[in-house]
Formats: sequence, C-alpha cells, structure tokens
Amino acid sequence: MGAQLRVYRQKIKSAQTTKKITRAMELISASRIYKAQQRVAASTPYSRAVTRAVSAVATYSNIDHPLTTEPETIDRAAVVIFTSDRGLAGAFSSNVLKEVEQLVTLLKSQGKDVVYYLVGRKSVSYFNFRRRLSRQQWVGGTDLPEFETAKSIADALLADFNTDAKDGGVDEIHMVYNRFVSMISQVPEVVRLLPLEVVEGVEEPSKSEIFPLYEFEPDVNKVLDALLPVYIESRIFNAMLQSSASEHAARQKAMKSATDNAEKLILNYTRLSNQARQSEITQQISEIVGGADALATVGDED
Repeated sequence: MGAQLRVYRQKIKSAQTTKKITRAMELISASRIYKAQQRVAASTPYSRAVTRAVSAVATYSNIDHPLTTEPETIDRAAVVIFTSDRGLAGAFSSNVLKEVEQLVTLLKSQGKDVVYYLVGRKSVSYFNFRRRLSRQQWVGGTDLPEFETAKSIADALLADFNTDAKDGGVDEIHMVYNRFVSMISQVPEVVRLLPLEVVEGVEEPSKSEIFPLYEFEPDVNKVLDALLPVYIESRIFNAMLQSSASEHAARQKAMKSATDNAEKLILNYTRLSNQARQSEITQQISEIVGGADALATVGDED
C-alpha cells in the first residue's frame, strides 16, 4: 500500500510540473496575441488597397500584363505553405497541411506540376519526413514575422513567375495559411496570388464603400511593373501576420486545455492518494486491534 501511495504522489508532482509549464506558455501566448492582432489590423487595409489598385489598373486598361493575364496553358503551379516553427499549438499546422494536400490533389488532377515553398519548421519537417522536395524554405520568426522575410519570399516567387515554365518557372502562385478570425476560430485559407483575379469593376460597391478614382502616370505597363512587387510583398506579409496571430491564439487555446487537463489529473490522483492513505490507516488500525485482541486472549488463558 505504501508503494502505491508513493506512485500517486509522484504522478501528482509530475502533473503539477506540467501544469506550471502549460500555464506559463498560455500566459506568454496571451501577452503576444494582442500585439499580433494589432499588426494584422494595421496590415490588412493596406494589402486590400494595393490589391484594389492593381485590379483597377487591370480593369480600366486594355493591355496584357503577366500580372493579370491568364495564360493559355498552366503547366506548373507554386504553392506557398505557411506553418509554425514550434509545436504545442493544437491543430494549427496540421490543418494547413491538410488543406495543402487537397489543393495539390486538385492541381495535379488538372495536369499541373506543383512546386513547394515552405515557411516554418513544421512544414519543412512534414516534407522531409515524406521525402518530398521543396524549392525554397524559410524558417525562424513565424511567431514574430519581419517584412524582410516577406520580401525574400516575394523576390523568389517573382523570379520564378517571370521565368518560363520550360526553364523551371511557374505559371501561377497559390498561398495556404491560417486566417485569423477570432480567438476561437482560425480558418485555413487558400488564395491564388498570381495571376491576379480582378475584383474591382466586376462587383458594384456597397452603399458604405465607394471605389476611388485612379490616374495612371506615366503608362499602364510601368504602373503594373511598379505595383507587382508591392502587391506580392504586401499580400505575403499580411498572410504571415495572419498566420502569426492564428498561431498565438491556437497555442493559447491548446495550453489552456492542457492546463485544465493537468488540474483534472491532479484532482483525480489526489483523490486516489487519499483513498490509498485511508486504506493504509485502516489496515494499521486493524492490525493494532487484532494484536490487542490476541494479547487479551493470551492474558485470559493465563
């Protein structure tokens, strides 16, 4: 009985240590999520404005440009995958990777080759484990994205997009990342980055929204050439910020669940420990009473 009591006490101590770790990680994520939300809120309007400006140029001009022109045949597609560098964030990275597998299946069914650009150690580990090749990888800093990383990714994508598919280039670019909806909900999202899908001039603006007027100077080609890197960088950086905020929210939720589970384990093992202790005390009392009865019986015989 004493050995069983020691086992329960060791398990209680282990659960208490785990609870301290998960509680600390929950508080760290909670302290970072507010700043991550602010960065997303600051980045999203700019990204939308750039997309709308590019769409306006394409809508109100009759020029063909690689940015907005749909190629006749698409032989190779690029997929940029945004995951986390660290684990303990629930299904944050696995949801993105599941979405990637569905997208890849669709692209291959259309007869397209797929090349991968990986952001985050989780996606790199996923591809290495399955011995699948990727063209480029970026790791480190997914919880606190920097614009330099987004620029590096954009430069690599633009270089391949401007290269003919026969020479190893790509004809279209897709992004897969977690979009931050709320502290409870983070939704995996697939976005086709290039060629740009024109949105302005197709749908009528809402009553509370009016499309701005644009003047193109000096000409449409130069405007699109200038907007192309800005558009790619802003969309990628916004995706990184969305993914970062989603990661912190997912980790906070996962660590809170782990802390609650540790508290339940401590409660259950404490109850079992008390029962074992009570059984041990009862057994000791029974032995004392039995011994006293035996001594009393011997005394009566004498």
